[in-house]
Amino acid sequence: MSETGAPPRVFLIAAVVLATALAVTVAVLGITWGGEEPGTRRPAGPLALVSVPAPQADSPQCAELVAAAPETLKSAGRTLPRRELAEPAPPATLAWGEANPIVLRCGLPRPGELTRTSPLRVIDGVQWLQVPGDGSATWYAVDREVYAALTVPADAGTGPLQDISGTISATLPAVPLRFG
Repeated sequence: MSETGAPPRVFLIAAVVLATALAVTVAVLGITWGGEEPGTRRPAGPLALVSVPAPQADSPQCAELVAAAPETLKSAGRTLPRRELAEPAPPATLAWGEANPIVLRCGLPRPGELTRTSPLRVIDGVQWLQVPGDGSATWYAVDREVYAALTVPADAGTGPLQDISGTISATLPAVPLRFG
């Protein structure tokens, strides 16, 4: 220290240089690593999902659908990467996204909500039955040899349903609706 109690000039210069170097380093890392589109970062670990009855999950149709499913889905302006599933993973099941994942299941039984008067939505040639849930909805593709369901959070938008409709339309031929 100098006689006035202030640190020597060389220490002040070194402190300013170090602070500037640190700020530049943080900025460069933020630009190179933080430039990802929101929602594209891979989650920390595998997603645990509960198994549900899926008697046709091991069918060739489900295998074809799972193999053709996209690696990412568009959801409310974000790109969601496919999630790794924790073992034991339910068969013919995929998921995308982090906190509230989008889940595709294939080989399910016919949904009990499907009746001759059920309102259906057709997207890319696929007929879907919506079954509302708490904070989410499950959409069943009801006009294919195997039933597939896409569960989406309420804030997901229509992108995931459109993406999966295109995949189903391209991989699974349509069949007449079946009622109980």
